[in-house]
Amino acid sequence: MLQAASQLGYVANTAARSLRGHPTQILGMVIPELVSPYFAELARAAADAASQMGYDLAVFTTSRDPERERERVGALLGGLADGLIIVVPIGSAAFLASLERSRAPVVLVNHFGAATHLPVVRADSFEGSLAAVRHLLALGHRRIGFITGAAHSSQAAERLRAYRECMLAAGLWDERLVRPGDFTQRRGVEAGHELLSLEDPPTAIFAASDLTAFGVIAAAQARGLQVPQDLSVVGFDNIPTAAHSHPSLTTVGHPIQAMGQAMVDLIIKAKAGEQVRDTLVEFPSELIVRESSAPPRTPGEKI
Repeated sequence: MLQAASQLGYVANTAARSLRGHPTQILGMVIPELVSPYFAELARAAADAASQMGYDLAVFTTSRDPERERERVGALLGGLADGLIIVVPIGSAAFLASLERSRAPVVLVNHFGAATHLPVVRADSFEGSLAAVRHLLALGHRRIGFITGAAHSSQAAERLRAYRECMLAAGLWDERLVRPGDFTQRRGVEAGHELLSLEDPPTAIFAASDLTAFGVIAAAQARGLQVPQDLSVVGFDNIPTAAHSHPSLTTVGHPIQAMGQAMVDLIIKAKAGEQVRDTLVEFPSELIVRESSAPPRTPGEKI
């Protein structure tokens, strides 16, 4: 179960136990936000794995703010937790180096940024994105738009890199088909309208997150377009609602439960003094084809 680390009495008692030299039996987790279904699923998976090992999980959010991330990490490593999981760290290389020097049990999750000796658990973003774009190309799409993730996210950079390489290889690269995003549904609506307003709009859009893809679908429907008949849409993350939306969403998924178990296993090993430096545990992505992607209409085809 997720423990509310912000409850002051609970935190104070935990810190006091730690200062007396006793383990807290709490693992800390720092995530960008809880409103994201993907991060919530990661937290749930880690909490399940921690519970099986006799630990509780305290979850802190950063709102994607590097300074807030440093504060949360400092508080947890200052005695509130026995180990720390940082999901999609946004701190600088110097910040990661300071964590290395601390020798505290720390695991990074979905980190593709600066080189580090800290153990990393991550799921592929590049190959999964290649599979998504290749799926749309195989259906016959040639005008494929892309909405990026947050600018500071190393995962987002991997997804953009894959899209760009795939479109260049196909001879179809057009920077006008790329719009900045931030993983949110709101931005998906905005960017969807921007792409669909082009003189030669895309027949398919790949979004860097499922929430953004849902925003694209909403934008298309607001313009009287049908998905996938008029516009194919593909997301990334395979959040629970992706399978139950209308239409159900073609997307790229990760083995969330296995990732949660790997995070906790590494923390427990580090806490026990085992050597986990330079450990990389990488999980594959899976393209999940559902109803939101289909071949483009042929010219003159009636609705």
